[in-house]
Amino acid sequence: MRVTIHFIVNPISGKGKNELSPDLVSRYFPKSNYSTCIKKTEYAGHAIALTKTSIEEGAKIIVACGGDGTISEVASCLLNTSVVLGILPMGSGNGLASNLKIPKNKKKGLNIIKNQNITSIDTGSINGSPFFSNSGVGFDAHVISDYEENKARQLFSYVQSSFRTLKNYHYNNVVELTYDGTTEFISPFLLFVSNSNEMGYKMSLTPRASLQDGLLDLIIVPQLSYFKLLFFTILFLFKKHHWLKEVKFRQVKSLLIKSDDNTILKAQKDGESFILKGSRIEISIRPENLKVCIP
Repeated sequence: MRVTIHFIVNPISGKGKNELSPDLVSRYFPKSNYSTCIKKTEYAGHAIALTKTSIEEGAKIIVACGGDGTISEVASCLLNTSVVLGILPMGSGNGLASNLKIPKNKKKGLNIIKNQNITSIDTGSINGSPFFSNSGVGFDAHVISDYEENKARQLFSYVQSSFRTLKNYHYNNVVELTYDGTTEFISPFLLFVSNSNEMGYKMSLTPRASLQDGLLDLIIVPQLSYFKLLFFTILFLFKKHHWLKEVKFRQVKSLLIKSDDNTILKAQKDGESFILKGSRIEISIRPENLKVCIP
């Protein structure tokens, strides 16, 4: 019986002009043993529609070929199913792929999919919407918002957005933060929740996070002076942000964030802006509900 594998390609992920040659695919997946199909996305959210159609068409493995946004769209359709996620990283940051040790080299990536070494990983949920790498409220969400306005999607653009946001960032909202039976009121610079140990570009706020521990890693950074904010940003770029004594790390299964004055907070998930419909944010872990091909 032939294995049905579908490839969802985002042509404009990362630096753009992404291609997946049918000849290359057939070299690894000959028609005698496999049924393959390559689909290209044409607009934001198109990967979701294509993935749902591929599931209806009987695909057993659906390969997301793009960046974290494309992977997130495809993976969101595969939760709690027997359909396996494959990844060919073609984006700029490629945080989830890097965490899973999946290389950018297409041939090596196709070989990983062919070997079908399958594991189950945890996923996160923010107000019912799934995320796979991380989600956050505060500074990181503002950085993402600025970054999305840039046409050049590369590390230098991200650094530029970080310093530009740092210069203009004024956050005085008080939030009620509840986790593990603890409630505290803080004015946060950053509330960052991570399922994986990498954000992309080899950068990490939560280096000890695991995709298979049934926990989310929470980092809490309170409102700081401008000097300490600058210091925190520099430490983060060198993976030394834990040196700042004000920074707190927690591992949780769920948390609740509520704006004290009902302000709608700015949030991000998996490196893209996430539009909230209210001032209440519920974030939780969903253990081992996604099957994925790994090396």
